[in-house]
Amino acid sequence: MSDAGRSPWAWGHEGRLPDREQLRQLVSGLLGAPISPAREAVPVEQATVSEPCREVPYDSRGLWSTDRRDRVMHCYGKAFRDQVRAFRGDFRVAPGAVVRPETEEDVGAVLAWAEREGAAVIPFGGGTSVVGGVEGGGGRPTVSLDLERMDRVLEVDAVSRSARIQAGVRGPALERQLAAHRMTLRHYPQSFEFSTLGGWIATRAGGHFATLYTHIDELVQGLRVVTPRGVLATPRLPASGAGPSPDRLLLGSEGVLGVITEAWMRVQPRPRYRASASVQFPDFHRGVEGARAVAQSLLYPSNCRLLDPLEALMNGVSAGDTVLLLGFESADHNPERKLQRAIELAEEQGGTLLRPSTVRDDGPEAQARGGDRTAEAWRQAFFDGPYRQSALISLGVLADTFETCCTWSAFPALHEALEETARRSFARLGAQGRLSCRFTHVYPDGPAPYYTFLAAGFSADLLDAWALVKEAMSDTLRAHGATITHHHAVGKFHRPWYDQERPELFAAALRGAKGALDPAWVLNPGVLIDGEKGGN
Repeated sequence: MSDAGRSPWAWGHEGRLPDREQLRQLVSGLLGAPISPAREAVPVEQATVSEPCREVPYDSRGLWSTDRRDRVMHCYGKAFRDQVRAFRGDFRVAPGAVVRPETEEDVGAVLAWAEREGAAVIPFGGGTSVVGGVEGGGGRPTVSLDLERMDRVLEVDAVSRSARIQAGVRGPALERQLAAHRMTLRHYPQSFEFSTLGGWIATRAGGHFATLYTHIDELVQGLRVVTPRGVLATPRLPASGAGPSPDRLLLGSEGVLGVITEAWMRVQPRPRYRASASVQFPDFHRGVEGARAVAQSLLYPSNCRLLDPLEALMNGVSAGDTVLLLGFESADHNPERKLQRAIELAEEQGGTLLRPSTVRDDGPEAQARGGDRTAEAWRQAFFDGPYRQSALISLGVLADTFETCCTWSAFPALHEALEETARRSFARLGAQGRLSCRFTHVYPDGPAPYYTFLAAGFSADLLDAWALVKEAMSDTLRAHGATITHHHAVGKFHRPWYDQERPELFAAALRGAKGALDPAWVLNPGVLIDGEKGGN
């Protein structure tokens, strides 16, 4: 199985957690609180696992599985709450079966079977959801639908720079296949190694570009979606003004309207030129102003990520300064002039160039000059972050993230309120805690801040502590008009605040679309909307 070597509880592959004793000492010093040595997870053989489905359809191709470990591996996503429950051996909501279709016809057959049997079907993607988006439960038999066998680039239109791609392909395999055509999708979420194209589309995932092409939305040209009432195929067009866009309804639908099976995606030549620099600021406020100046210049850097002092320290970028990471790339021209203008804008807000800028040419006569390695250090820390969170869970440390988006004018008050909420939450727990912030994406009208909170030294159960902080932070986002999620989707964890954020008339329209495409409410019940008979 493709899950061979992956941890049943932690992020990614077993054996890739960082040195936990070293991490324990580092975080203990950072928080000023004692942290116990690491514990080990409950083995799958000793875990509490739900019963498998008693009967599944006749299957001569090995599409269906009721294997215990297979069901465990499809039980949760990788949210903090998911990992804690899995660490403790609690898999009581594991699906009764896992099915891996090979064709759209197979997907349709699974949905038809589930409708007849009164079962629920949950599209799994790569299982990297951090919002409870792939979790079953609710009293109905549940089947996890994994499209890992539908993982090919089917067609490349080099003239139009687009490709027809099956939804089950994971990030690395997708890029390898496109590289054979000297193309790239250039979409790198933090979950890139394990997440899938279909998952990115279903959750409106944020990716590589910090400006302009920030979400997968901008890269979708057309979709094929299997619903319980048939295949919904949207036109493949560069743009259209013909009524409301069906793509826009399906983007972010989180598997409640249908199963995305393939998509025409906008691809591009692999970048040849890259230019990067790092600018430090005397305080976070000036760094925010520097990031805003660059975002509003319409230079559209690929990287414009602001790290507060704690983020910069934890990721090995600096020893306590606010840092703005800048990067430009192009397959056509050297972007050095754009980089230099971005540096000037940052310096006008009090920034200082941290290291000499780097300009790289990956062409036939490739040369590199300069010496900025900060962006590379950040990139590695970025992909290692989920492994670090898993290690902290084994140490009993509360370590989670949340992200949002707001206008530039609203950000100062929001940030101050979140810092105060963190202080009060940690005090209620009797914990020593820290809150850090970085900007993952920036727009001319506002930033997408991403927060990390760490806490230790409390006596409450780890999940109770998590719920207290998570709810308090989410309430603060709502009180300040910020979105409950910029790119992590809604799932089940964000539902209470999504229900408040979304217009009620749109909720009714969404229920109407659900009723038309999935009248038996087979797909992903409890996500986005509830109930055949109304409610939210």
